[in-house]
Amino acid sequence: MAHEAQTRYSDLVLAKLRNELVLSDGLVFNNDYEGDPTSGSVKIPVRDTEVAVSDYDKANGITATNGSTSYTDLIIDKDKAVNEIIDGYDAESVPDKLVADRLDSAGYSLAERIDTDGGTVLLAGSTPMNVASISKTNIYDTIVDVRTAMTKAKIPAVGRYLLVTPDTMALILKSPEFIGASSLGDDVKKNGVVGQIAGFLVKEWNDSTANLAMLAGHPRFATRVHEWQVPVHIQDLAGSGKYIGASAVQGRRVYAHKVLRSVAIRAVYAPGSLTASLAAATGASSSGKTVVTVTAGNTGTTYAYKVNPSERATFDMTSAAYGGTSLTSGTTAIAVSAGDVIEVVNLSSSKVKAVAYLTVEADDIAE
Repeated sequence: MAHEAQTRYSDLVLAKLRNELVLSDGLVFNNDYEGDPTSGSVKIPVRDTEVAVSDYDKANGITATNGSTSYTDLIIDKDKAVNEIIDGYDAESVPDKLVADRLDSAGYSLAERIDTDGGTVLLAGSTPMNVASISKTNIYDTIVDVRTAMTKAKIPAVGRYLLVTPDTMALILKSPEFIGASSLGDDVKKNGVVGQIAGFLVKEWNDSTANLAMLAGHPRFATRVHEWQVPVHIQDLAGSGKYIGASAVQGRRVYAHKVLRSVAIRAVYAPGSLTASLAAATGASSSGKTVVTVTAGNTGTTYAYKVNPSERATFDMTSAAYGGTSLTSGTTAIAVSAGDVIEVVNLSSSKVKAVAYLTVEADDIAE
């Protein structure tokens, strides 16, 4: 019975989680992988070319070609848990209504955390597109420019999405080119899509990352992997030596995200964000370290950074509230591992004015 309850509770939380995800599976991320996420890593198929097509010779047949599908390892680097105490009830006597309320809350909280981490990976793996400003007069032209860039990069037209911040959403809703969700199919609307513009399925993303206006992409080129490490269950705390007549809703979910092709994900910043690059650190004591060089788009010369930020920097956030580490462009050596995300902010008058995200590759780290 306990095992059946774990399965039922986990299914309920998972259903809530999937419903609450803004960066949803199928629309923003694919779930194509091989292996068991609970083991610590999985393999993701990466295909950069399509199957070759050639003329068929009835007499001699056709020469076979080899596909170029390869696999990349994805380390499962996120392990999140819920441990919500329910006071006054042992595990056998918790009312169903109270359990349902806690499970609902757990699903919402997990979705919020996974969305935040997924968004950071998307931004770090994206190709930034900087514009001077976005207004009602140029919003459609800006989106068309994103569309054109993706088409030239041979990103499939069907299935493209556009995640837009609330201010940008307000401009899109006023655009005559916007097609409301009522004109789209029911399957599309289930994902929270509010409409379509320039071929993109539009979804509002209540994100406050500094200067970010929108994020465009295709689910084929970004993967999300998530699984229960420990299924959700009601744990009696009678033997804890600390809690009396109490229990807790507990569960652990492991997950990771990866962008497979940078040109397929476009982050639009207005005004433009920082542009930065990574290189392996040099000199004594450089092993395991990388160096960030800010190359363009900055205002002023004061920078700070965080590795794998739990929350992304917002516009006009004070340097004290940000709490990052001071960075000197091209000089500061940062201890990292492959797959880490580095957030770099430009500070002017001790406030965040621009931001850049970088994904650390093995070649970026000094041996």
